[in-house]
Amino acid sequence: HSSGPAAKAVQAEVESILAEVDRQLSTYRSDSDIERFNALPANSCQVMPGPVLELVRVGEQLSVQSDGSFDLTVEPLLNLWGFGPQSREEKVPTAEALTLVSQRVGHGHLRIESDRLCKDAAVEVDFNSVAAGYAVDRIAARLQALGIDSYLAEATGELKAAGRKPDGSAWRIALEEPRDDRQVAERVIEVNGYGVSTSGDYRRYFEQDGARYSHTFDARTGAPVLHNLASVTVIHPSALMADGLSTLLLILGPERGWDYAEKYGVGVFFVLRDNDRFIVRTNDEFERISRGKTQ
Repeated sequence: HSSGPAAKAVQAEVESILAEVDRQLSTYRSDSDIERFNALPANSCQVMPGPVLELVRVGEQLSVQSDGSFDLTVEPLLNLWGFGPQSREEKVPTAEALTLVSQRVGHGHLRIESDRLCKDAAVEVDFNSVAAGYAVDRIAARLQALGIDSYLAEATGELKAAGRKPDGSAWRIALEEPRDDRQVAERVIEVNGYGVSTSGDYRRYFEQDGARYSHTFDARTGAPVLHNLASVTVIHPSALMADGLSTLLLILGPERGWDYAEKYGVGVFFVLRDNDRFIVRTNDEFERISRGKTQ
């Protein structure tokens, strides 16, 4: 709108936030803060910027709340099973290999000492389940500081919307609702003041000896999840929490995940696999928020 800052100035602000997030949190560049930490051996510490320490704390909270199923340090497990960046083939690993790798997985090996992140085992931290949501929250906060109260901010599928579209209508988000006839139907929700995140396993998996292994890992078992929860959408005031929680709930599965959402008052949209069809299940909190009720 005419009274606000110029689009070019806003774009520059957004790009600088994304560049900073990339520099600090990216696992795709060896010079990022977290990848330099990941390259260190056991019993090392490194001074870290605030956002890294903040996300390690969020990861710890989500790990504790999920009894250790959600964990930011599962990357060596993904590599072992063939899903990670360093892996060559997808296969079920031997028990010995699993035991060995599990010794360097777990947030309990991390600790924060003032502005330093330390590790007592050769753990690797991977922020892929929270970084995009965190970036969206940062962008949303910056837009509001610039006096923009109507916006839709999105980064790699994570989003947050507030206010209204320029024509005065609500921001409407379409959720994929896979159907048994394979056509994609949609559930359209109105969003004002919330982050929305979807995590799904129906696109990445392998099959061996009749079992289907998804790329969603339960750190408690050291193995991919084997349940019938195909995707989870979370609506939450924080895009960061929506991002982390959609992953956490997908790991926990249809029963444990549902119970978690009810216990902590998280609005969820579950898509469950039932033989060759899909069933959608939503809770009261999701229905309340998605009908356009503001916080």
